[in-house]
Amino acid sequence: MEIYLTVIFGLFGAAVGSFINVCVDRLPAGKSLNYPPSHCDVCQKRLAVLDLFPVISYITLKGHCRYCHAKIPLRVLFVELGCGIFTAFLFWHQGLTLELAFTAFYSYIFIIIAIIDLRHKLILNKIVYPSLAASLIIAPFFIKQDVVGSGVVDQGIVNALIGGAVGFLFLLIPVIVTQGRGMGFGDVKYAALIGMATGFAEVLVAVLGGIILGAFVGVILLALGMKKGKDAIPFGSFLSLTAIITLLWGTDILDWYINLFLL
Repeated sequence: MEIYLTVIFGLFGAAVGSFINVCVDRLPAGKSLNYPPSHCDVCQKRLAVLDLFPVISYITLKGHCRYCHAKIPLRVLFVELGCGIFTAFLFWHQGLTLELAFTAFYSYIFIIIAIIDLRHKLILNKIVYPSLAASLIIAPFFIKQDVVGSGVVDQGIVNALIGGAVGFLFLLIPVIVTQGRGMGFGDVKYAALIGMATGFAEVLVAVLGGIILGAFVGVILLALGMKKGKDAIPFGSFLSLTAIITLLWGTDILDWYINLFLL
């Protein structure tokens, strides 16, 4: 039974990946997610049902539009396939629980923000603000492992608000000091959302991890001559990755860090 459910969740994740692609294509351009229906961006032809099967349609069409044969971005396949595999893993890792639903919700939001930031260097308020509001509704029901591994606790609105405030202030200070060089206020608001999702203590893992990862990749890109000192780096994408890792293993990371100093 578990194998069948894993496959079902994988298919569901691939379908969500297809919707994520729609969000990535339309939201930065200020377009509606509902209208017009799915269509080819080149020939404007409305896509048929056979064109909309996640992963399968891309493979059978060999990455091209059925009607005008324009190339479909490879990103479409990667996002659909990646979300399918990731969602199947989430089910295997967390089981059929509320934590699975909330972790998946936040992860999908983080993936949308990461891809848009990579492509456009933007973190959109139209994504962050509704997600912050949703976090207030989710927080009382988000059951997570205790920081010290002693059981499960209700994350609660208070813990979520503290996490959001810590995430916000953690990035606000360097943004003010550097006058927005390297990261912008969008990253600050995004850190608040991450804090609302992870709660206090674990938000430090997510945000600090994002800073370290972003700095590490930035140094490599500078050393390879792929970036210049004044070039912007999509910091939100690194925050997204470390936020998802924190949702899954933040407690273990904190336990390891705490025990490191207790030994």
